[in-house]
Amino acid sequence: MIKKTSPQTALLHSDYIAPDQFGALSVGIHHASTVLFPNVAAMRARNWKEKGGYTYGLHGTPTSFTLEARLAQIEGGRHCRVVPSGLAAISLVNLAVLKTGDDVLLPDNVYGPNRDQANWLARDFGITARFYDPLIGAEIAALIRPNTRLIWTEAPGSVSMEVSDVPAICAAAHVHGVLVAMDNTWSAGIAFKAFDHGVDIVMQAVTKYQSGGSDVLMGAVITCNDELNEQLEQAHMRLGFGVGMDDVYMVLRSLPSMRLRFDAHDAAARELAAWLQKRPEISKVLHPALPDCPGHDIWRRDFSGAGGLFSVIFDARFSESQIDRFVDGLNLFKIGFSWGGAHSLCVPYRMQSMRQSWSEQGVLVRFNVGLESVIDLINDIKQSLEGMRL
Repeated sequence: MIKKTSPQTALLHSDYIAPDQFGALSVGIHHASTVLFPNVAAMRARNWKEKGGYTYGLHGTPTSFTLEARLAQIEGGRHCRVVPSGLAAISLVNLAVLKTGDDVLLPDNVYGPNRDQANWLARDFGITARFYDPLIGAEIAALIRPNTRLIWTEAPGSVSMEVSDVPAICAAAHVHGVLVAMDNTWSAGIAFKAFDHGVDIVMQAVTKYQSGGSDVLMGAVITCNDELNEQLEQAHMRLGFGVGMDDVYMVLRSLPSMRLRFDAHDAAARELAAWLQKRPEISKVLHPALPDCPGHDIWRRDFSGAGGLFSVIFDARFSESQIDRFVDGLNLFKIGFSWGGAHSLCVPYRMQSMRQSWSEQGVLVRFNVGLESVIDLINDIKQSLEGMRL
C-alpha cells in the first residue's frame, strides 16, 4: 500500500492493479518513454538489444514488439525493427553496414531517396556509390570490388518496373562475401519471398500495403541473420529511431486485411494495364505481369503476384504539357506519391533526370490502382485522355 499524503499524490500513485488474463482480438496500445523495473537487479540485468524484456520506450513496448514479430513472420525473417519511415529503414541499413572506405552498388532504377542518400554518403562520408543496370543479373560479379560491402536490389523498380534477377545477384555477391539488401516494398513480402532467394536484409516501407490507409509513415528492417541483427540493433540505438504506438496499432489493425487488399489491387491493376495496352496514346505499359515488361520472365519465375503499382509510357508525339494536362484532368486518380492505399494515384516523372541511362521516348506516368471500381477508373482515364488532346 502506498501512503498518500495529499490528493495531489493520489493523482499520480494508485494501489489499483488491473487483473491479468484480459483477452481481446486487438493488440493493446502501450505508450511509454519511461519503462519501470521491479528492482535494481532487474534494471541491471535487462539488455536493450534483446526482446526478452523492456528497458526504454525507444527500444519498444509490447505493441511494437508484436508488430515487429508479425512483419518478420510475413517476410520469413527472424528479427525486425520498425522505424519512422521507409527512408529511415534505408538509412538504418546503410549506416549499420557501411563505413568510410566501403563501396555500395545500387540498381539504376532504385528508389529516388535511396539514390540521393547514396550520393550523400559518397560526397560527405567517403563511401563509394555506384549504379548498375537493374537487368545485369549474374554479371554483377564483374562490378564487385575488394571493398564492396553492400549491394542494394529493388524488384521491380518502383517507377520503371524492371524486374531484377535477385537470386543471381545474391549468388554472385555471396561468392565475394558481399551483403545484399532488398527494398521489397512493391511485393509487401507477399508476392516475393526475399530470404528464400538469398537476400540478407529486407527493408519495407510499412507506409504502403501494411498500413493501407495512406495515413501512417513507418518502415521496417528485417533479417534472418543474428550477427546482422546485432549491427542493425546498434545502429538503431545510436540513430535514436522511435515510432509512436498509436501508429503501430494502426498498422496492426490493418495487417489482417493486407492479403485481401493486395490481391484486389493486383486484379484491378492487371485489368487496367490490359486496357491501357490497347490505347493508341500509350506506347508501352510497364507492368511486370505483361510479357513485354523488362524482366517479365524473372517475375514469372520468382513472384506470385503484382500488387497495384505500374507505369505507362505515352507515345512520343504527346508533349509533357499534354501529359500534365492528362494528369490534371483525372478525377478519381489523385496526384500524389506512394502506393498501397485504397485511393488511386497518378504521378508523371521526368525519367532523364532520374536515371543514368534512359532511352525510352515519351513521358512516363505511374499509376497506383486503388480499390475503386475498375470500370470507373477506366472511364476516368478515358475522359482525361480525350481532354488532353484539346
